[in-house]
Amino acid sequence: MSVTHRAIAISLSIAALPLLLPAAHAETAAAEAQPAWTSSANVGVFSQYVFRGLTQTNEKPALQGGFDLGHESGWYGGVWLSNISWISDATPGASASLEADIYTGIKRPFNDFLAWDIGVLHYAYPGSYPNGFTNPDTTEIYAALDGKWITARYSYSLTNTFGSADTRGSGYLDITLTHEIAGGVNGVAHIGRQRYTGPNASNLSYTDWKLGLNKDFSGYVLGVYYTGTNASDAAYTVKGKNLGRDRIVLSASRSF
Repeated sequence: MSVTHRAIAISLSIAALPLLLPAAHAETAAAEAQPAWTSSANVGVFSQYVFRGLTQTNEKPALQGGFDLGHESGWYGGVWLSNISWISDATPGASASLEADIYTGIKRPFNDFLAWDIGVLHYAYPGSYPNGFTNPDTTEIYAALDGKWITARYSYSLTNTFGSADTRGSGYLDITLTHEIAGGVNGVAHIGRQRYTGPNASNLSYTDWKLGLNKDFSGYVLGVYYTGTNASDAAYTVKGKNLGRDRIVLSASRSF
């Protein structure tokens, strides 16, 4: 149902400028090299779209992309899109093939290693739904601590959660580690806990995990990931398959 928003970073190499220019000119040049606003875009192809351990495309390929805008104050915002099929797979009378995520937040550093991040994220699923169907649109607020190679994040639902009735106040806590292993190959390890509220909470709640590798080839990032969950068959079986069963995901993406 989404990936987390993209961090926006600026890398500058200006250390030699004071040796070449008077101090005032160096300061001016440095200021010009750091624009107040930055933007980026991303696009990717995935063997399937997996969100919080659950396949969103019935194990079929997904095309995804987004656009981000950031300010030097730490504010950011963006939009992200992907094809999906989980709604119509589970409810034949429903028709929804797109996920559109809109998010905004503020990320600021505590120090050179640790930063805090707070924001709001709305998951929209435009389409047509039968009478009595709980709208799957979901709005979450989130708070995170980012330690460069480790991130801990908690998301809290202000609405019903992904089409499940009476689930306002559900939450998702996850920890992700990303670190270079060797030769530009990064290892990724993730564990998360989706906790639902409401009368069916114990059946809907589950834990997910992910292990993977990725590498940047001149701007093109290739990845392979193994994911799984302990999601119950009773709550998450669609078309004879548990949406959270173990699977391997391949990806190729690029940012601009």
